[in-house]
Amino acid sequence: MKFIKVFAVLFIMTATGATAQSQDARKMNQFISGLMKKMTLDEKIGQLNLPSAGDITTGQASSAGIAQKIREGQVGGLFNIKSVEKIRDVQKIAVESSRLKIPLLFGMDVIHGYQTVFPIPLGLSSTWDMTLIERSARIAAIEASADGINWTFSPMVDVSRDPRWGRMSEGSGEDPYIGAQIAKAMVRGYQQSDLSKNNTIMACVKHFALYGAIEAGRDYNTTDMSRLRMYNEYFLPYKAAIDAGVGSVMTSFNEVHGIPASANKWLMTDVLRKQWGFDGFVVTDYTAINEMVDHGLGNLKEVSALSLKAGVDMDMVGEGFLTTLKQSLQEKKITQEQIDIACRRILEAKYKLGLFEDPFRYCDVQRSKTEILTESNRREARNIAAQSFVLLKNQNNVLPLKKSGTIALIGPLADAKENMPGTWSVAADFKQSISVQAGLQNVLGNKAKVLYAKGSNLTADSALEERATMFGKTLNRDKRPADVILKEALAVARKSDVIVAALGESAEMSGESSSRTNIEIPDVQKDLLKALLQTGKPVVLVLFTGRPLALKWEDENVPAILNVWFGGTEAGNAVADVLFGDVNPSGKLTATFPQNVGQVPLFYNHKNTGRPLAQGKWFEKFRSNYLDVSNDPLYPFGFGLSYTTFNYGDIKLDKSSFKPGEKITASISVSNTGSREGQEVVQLYIRDLVGSVTRPVKELKGFQKIHLKAGESRTVQFDITEEDLKFYNSDLNFVAEPGDFKLFIGTNSRDVKEADFRLNR
Repeated sequence: MKFIKVFAVLFIMTATGATAQSQDARKMNQFISGLMKKMTLDEKIGQLNLPSAGDITTGQASSAGIAQKIREGQVGGLFNIKSVEKIRDVQKIAVESSRLKIPLLFGMDVIHGYQTVFPIPLGLSSTWDMTLIERSARIAAIEASADGINWTFSPMVDVSRDPRWGRMSEGSGEDPYIGAQIAKAMVRGYQQSDLSKNNTIMACVKHFALYGAIEAGRDYNTTDMSRLRMYNEYFLPYKAAIDAGVGSVMTSFNEVHGIPASANKWLMTDVLRKQWGFDGFVVTDYTAINEMVDHGLGNLKEVSALSLKAGVDMDMVGEGFLTTLKQSLQEKKITQEQIDIACRRILEAKYKLGLFEDPFRYCDVQRSKTEILTESNRREARNIAAQSFVLLKNQNNVLPLKKSGTIALIGPLADAKENMPGTWSVAADFKQSISVQAGLQNVLGNKAKVLYAKGSNLTADSALEERATMFGKTLNRDKRPADVILKEALAVARKSDVIVAALGESAEMSGESSSRTNIEIPDVQKDLLKALLQTGKPVVLVLFTGRPLALKWEDENVPAILNVWFGGTEAGNAVADVLFGDVNPSGKLTATFPQNVGQVPLFYNHKNTGRPLAQGKWFEKFRSNYLDVSNDPLYPFGFGLSYTTFNYGDIKLDKSSFKPGEKITASISVSNTGSREGQEVVQLYIRDLVGSVTRPVKELKGFQKIHLKAGESRTVQFDITEEDLKFYNSDLNFVAEPGDFKLFIGTNSRDVKEADFRLNR
């Protein structure tokens, strides 16, 4: 009886919630339908136009070139505009001077924080901590919304296995499973459960689709793959964002099956809307419609019509929609219904954000003064940055360093606060960033002496350095001869007890349009590192990078390597926290580090060939291998050391087989066998041994981040169900096939314990 009452209450609550949602939907539809009846064709097309606001400055909104278009109802939203004052001025034009007073959307690339900048997304993913990642997005949303922004072009969830591609820094690495978990966490952080609240912002998942698989790692290049690979390896993070309720989707620059994404009806309508049920709006990337002319799909009028028919709703910057759709309608190349559907989707987004109720809800001057770059936000950023760092090597426990003696801090990234936020930190105030030098001094106080020297420029090629230090992220190139700069550094090194070498990439050496064919540490920096090692002093390499680098020589010769990515506003403090052991590093790689660029693309969840190299073998003729280097990565997916050590027991299964509707539980004992407390990411992988289509050698299916005190042990459990075993077969049906499976649990994708189980029918 009690059960029936509880069930009845739950049913009523669920029904009441569903009724409220349907009433809200009806109210929204009624409002928008009424508004659209009043709109002219030009005003409807105007809602599909998203120009950049680069020509608007404070106090000049009404006279800016774009202002007249807003008055005429030819603009649906703006991006690249920040600050409450500017946004209020522009919104005022829309709601006071345009005929129908329709408010504007205001978007920005809030990628890994707003003014409080968090680690680059590849670094964030290395925390393997969804709570921290969601928290970073939540803070970003609070700060951006406090400054007038209500829409962000994030998260970027493109799976990528090619570190030559600079935009790998913006994503979560090579694995679709962890990418999907991060996609959901980011959407939750930005949007929460109510977009109408003035401290949430609409997310935009990008780039749909397959952008991370571009050929040769060269940005904007061609992509070509089977649908089987799309569904099994690349689609999962996008779909996870859709399932989490993301409000908008951005198209990718690449083609998919020979048709650029922005004109790909199969992708934008069949997959996104019909298969996945997406009900938000689709926006192109920057001038993506115009660029289809160079792809070879026709002139601007033709490609704009193709894009609208494919299911694209908003045109970013190119104004192909604005200038050609009316004529295409007259020529019956498109329909009025297609324009109306796109317009409705944009208006629905504005309604859900509460802009029709209050166009200025994101323009609270008080919030802009009190909720941006706060001390509490900086503390969060410092903590999250420290959790993202990956300890790659620590021979003879060089780290953590003692807070005593004399420390040489050397390298072009040592005193480079402008570079600490990393790429895509468009709202950052670089003056607020903490360099490594400042961080060491903040943590040490007067306990130890820090001597600094630059040691080298970023690279010997001054033109390359200029290309790699754009957007105000200068490294103040030293014009002296390289040997003079090096001699100065060696003099500093000889006076010190230990050397901290801050080397690697500059912030803009990765990111959009920053592809590289050579993914090693730049030439003069490697020369500097070799000279520092020859002093005989212990050397710690603090590595800055936005991608996996080829570090074979460094791994063989440098005693300690700490990969710090680009840690954000508090990067320098966080680096010092880890170097001196106030924080025990716990980051794990989400992208494989190759031995050299010739192995690329290299990823853990590959498939076997018909002639696989035997385990433990380096080379065997007529097997799938190289003549000059082993197949092994330098650092495998999931890898990361700690200042303590963890021991894994054997896997225990509660049963050896199970049927659909049941589960199998795997447990393993993990012990902290060192002298420090620390965090460990326990990783679960599965292999389907026999399938109707070939299956990967391993697939990540679960992970848990645990905290253990020195000497503490804990049993970690994972439940495996039929859902964990499903994949898309050759008919693109999502199925789990009965048969034998292998289960792996360990500290990374390589170092694992194994067990076998079976799925029965």
